[in-house]
Amino acid sequence: MSTLLGPIRQLGYVVDDIEAGMKYWSETMGVGPWFYNPQVPIEDYLYDGQSYQPHNSVALANSGAMQVELIQTRNDVPSMYRDYMQKGLRGLQHVAFWTTDYETDLQRMLERGFTVKMSGCVGQNGRFAYFAEEHHPGTCIELSEVLGPKGTMFDMIRTASEGWDGSDPVRPFPDLSKL
Repeated sequence: MSTLLGPIRQLGYVVDDIEAGMKYWSETMGVGPWFYNPQVPIEDYLYDGQSYQPHNSVALANSGAMQVELIQTRNDVPSMYRDYMQKGLRGLQHVAFWTTDYETDLQRMLERGFTVKMSGCVGQNGRFAYFAEEHHPGTCIELSEVLGPKGTMFDMIRTASEGWDGSDPVRPFPDLSKL
């Protein structure tokens, strides 16, 4: 348990080839099934206070309570993922804390001296913020809101991993508007 914002709930890995990443994690690590979105619909995306249209592919799976996220950037829009890759890094790029009280936890981080570098929203009640401060080379902290459809999807992904037998290792993301 972290004294910062509770338990770390997600490990986010930046990869060059998300399909190869899902194959490795499912076949070698036994983690799955993977829920894959080839183009995550990010709204209100800001990087250093400027608006952009990122094209990121994301895959999510759980290993117990820990969610693993694979991220592949598909365009050259400014992002912390691109920054990470431009440093020659691949692998663990962020750890995420989940919150159902986004405004309070965001304010707590700002009061502790953290600064938002990248932010946006995925679906209703799916806001996120990545903080500029790195506490070891390349890895930063994400605050991720998990209310509404995004929270329901995360619960569904965790449930799908329980007792997973290795079959159907890659599945499409559910439609958040229908959750």
